[in-house]
Amino acid sequence: MADIRGFRGFRYDLGQVGSLSDVVAPPYDVIDPALQKQLYDQSPYNAIRVELTKDEPGDDDLNNRYTRAAGTLREWVASNALRQDTARAVYIYEQTFTAEGQEYTRRGFFARVRLEPFGQGKIYPHEQTMSGPKADRLKLYQATGFNVSPVFGLYPDRDGEIARVLEPFTIKNPPVVAKDHLGVTNRLWVVTDTHAISTLIGLMGPKPVYIADGHHRYETGVKYLEERKAAGEVADDEAAPNFTLMMLVGMTDPGLIILPTHRLFSGLTAVSSAELEALLAAHFDVVERTGTDAKAAWDHIQMDGSQAALGFGTVADGKWFVAKLRDPKVMAEAAPEQSEEWRGLGVSILHKLVVDRLVAPKLGGAPAVKYVHLLKEVTDAVAAKECQVAVLVPPATMEHVEQIAGNGEKMPAKSTYFYPKLLTGMVYHSLKKD
Repeated sequence: MADIRGFRGFRYDLGQVGSLSDVVAPPYDVIDPALQKQLYDQSPYNAIRVELTKDEPGDDDLNNRYTRAAGTLREWVASNALRQDTARAVYIYEQTFTAEGQEYTRRGFFARVRLEPFGQGKIYPHEQTMSGPKADRLKLYQATGFNVSPVFGLYPDRDGEIARVLEPFTIKNPPVVAKDHLGVTNRLWVVTDTHAISTLIGLMGPKPVYIADGHHRYETGVKYLEERKAAGEVADDEAAPNFTLMMLVGMTDPGLIILPTHRLFSGLTAVSSAELEALLAAHFDVVERTGTDAKAAWDHIQMDGSQAALGFGTVADGKWFVAKLRDPKVMAEAAPEQSEEWRGLGVSILHKLVVDRLVAPKLGGAPAVKYVHLLKEVTDAVAAKECQVAVLVPPATMEHVEQIAGNGEKMPAKSTYFYPKLLTGMVYHSLKKD
């Protein structure tokens, strides 16, 4: 059972810190040095100062970016720039955004969710994790005792029953609003109504939760709980370290979209369109040649609607074509240990069959990969000759996430990109103070 709770979140006192837009930040994993500096300059209270603190010359085990993050949080709390809410609440979080020319609104709610190791309950991962980000987040948890940024969880809500519980609270009171650096409008409502929270807890109880984003943060929460238990610092099952901050969104929410994650391959031998077609010919049919028009290739993939059609751009001659897997049974040989659903993913077909078996052995070995989400990012990289081969990949769907995670499998790396990211700084969750 998914065990959720209301909690007393820490939120900015806007009377002290100014506009919420000036103090929120994206999560650490999408912040480059230029954006980090921009956010630092934006406000002395910007969440970047705890989410991704700057390294400084002379940093050591006693003084470093993690200890500075902890010191910053202590100062904000002591000065009441961050105040803990007096009543337990859930927090409705809504984001209005534009993707590829279309406007969407996605709505969910922040709650604390009981941690459980993957495979031992009803919380399912869908992607692999890496040790480096988990070690980084663990140091931050240890130093600050806070969940600074949330995990993003999905739950089935086909009848919209949870959405109906939350809807009235978005009408009764105005939200606090922040616009981020990408132009996304973020709104937050605080719900302290005990009946509504109890109703949510009851409705969520039987539902599974699928991690959409924040796998590293979730696994770090489990590790942090183990450490605190070993140190005798977890009084009971209701103590704060048993939980993690999570944003929960229904899987049928109309604003829940998955952007494609296209691939830019470099470190390969230069190859022409005709030569690449020949390498793929054993298992793929070329179904469309679009010359230098990447958009036409992408339009064809979208019209096809399957996971088996991939778009290939060769930088050597600037040409594009769409190739479709002829017989999906070949993937059973390429990935015999995986389920049929996993083998049917476009990213699985690309990496297990195209790259590993057909292309890399002939073009210089395992290539380096850069991941991008927008068609313009692909065409810009091709024009700048930043890669040898670009591949347009259809996005995975909610059904893929539910099926594959429900099988106990993890999708290949960079299979999904849930846009937009959840902001850091809308609400903080203490791992010490209930």
